Amino acid sequence: MSDELPLVSVLIPAYNHERFVQRCLDSVLEDPYPAKEIVIIDDGSTDGTAERIESWIAAHEGEIPVDYARRTNRGIAATLNELAVRARGEFLRLGASDDYFLPGGIHAMVGYLLAHPHKGAVIGDSIVVDQDGGKLHDSGMCALHGADKQLYRSDEGIRRAVISQWAIGGPVALLRKTALYTIDRWREGLRIDDWDLFLRLAASDALGFIDIHVCAYRIHGSNLSRTRNRSSRVVNLSESRQVAISRASLFDGPYRTLLLAQSHYIGAKVAFLQRQSGQMTLHMLAYLSLLAVSRTRLLLAPRATRHA
Repeated sequence: MSDELPLVSVLIPAYNHERFVQRCLDSVLEDPYPAKEIVIIDDGSTDGTAERIESWIAAHEGEIPVDYARRTNRGIAATLNELAVRARGEFLRLGASDDYFLPGGIHAMVGYLLAHPHKGAVIGDSIVVDQDGGKLHDSGMCALHGADKQLYRSDEGIRRAVISQWAIGGPVALLRKTALYTIDRWREGLRIDDWDLFLRLAASDALGFIDIHVCAYRIHGSNLSRTRNRSSRVVNLSESRQVAISRASLFDGPYRTLLLAQSHYIGAKVAFLQRQSGQMTLHMLAYLSLLAVSRTRLLLAPRATRHA
C-alpha cells in the first residue's frame, strides 16, 4: 500500500525541547499513513534535545526512515528551508518539536491535496494541550484565536481570514513540495515565518482547509508566539507589520487595502505597548478608514464561487 501512496516528509525543526521532542517523534510513528519519512534538524539546542533525538532514532531503527542533522543555531526559517531541501517526499508535513501529530491527519490532508490539484497546501485544526499533555481546548482556531471557520470554506474567505485573523495554532499544514518553487520558501531571519508563507499561498488561492484535528498544539512557558514579555511582543508585532506591508502588493483591490489596514492595526498594538498614545490614535484612524474602504469594495466586488 505504501508504494501506491505519495511519500510524505515530516519536517521537524527542533530547538530546546528535550521534554517534548520524543512525544513528537512517537506521534509520527503512530500515524497509520505508511509512506512517510522524518526529516529533523537540531538547530543548536543548548539542552538535551539532541541526545533525546539520537536516543529515539537508535530505539526505532528500521521502523521509519529518518534524516537527522545537528548543527549550530540558524533560526526557524533557515532550518525549515534546509529541511525542505533534504526532504525526499512529494508532500511536506510541517512539524514542531514541542507539539505532536494526531493519527489520521496525514492521510486526510494527502487526500485533500490529491483531490484538489490546484492547491499548494492545506491546513487543519488542532487541539490545545498543556505542558503535561492535558487537553485545554478542543479547537486551537476557535479557542485561541476566535476564528470563524466558515471563512475557510472558500478562496475569498481564506484570503480574508489569513489577512485579518491568521488563526493557526500548531503544525497544521501539509504542502506540496512544488508549491515552494512557485511562492519561494521561508524568508530567513523572520521569526513570524508562518504568516508570511501563508499570505503568499492565499494570494494565489493555493491554500485549502479541512475541518479536522491534525495535531496537538502545546502551550508551555517558552512558546515564541505567546510570549508575555513586552519587548519580545514589540519585536514580533513590528516584524508582522513589515510582513503585511511587504506582501500587500501580492493582493488586488480590497484585499490589498485590507492587508494595509491590518498593518496599521498591528502598528497601533506596537504603539500601545510602547505607550505612544498619539501614534496609537493615528494608526487606529488609518486602520478604521482603510477597513471601511476594503469592506465597501468587497461588497461591490463579484462574489467568488470556487470553494477551497
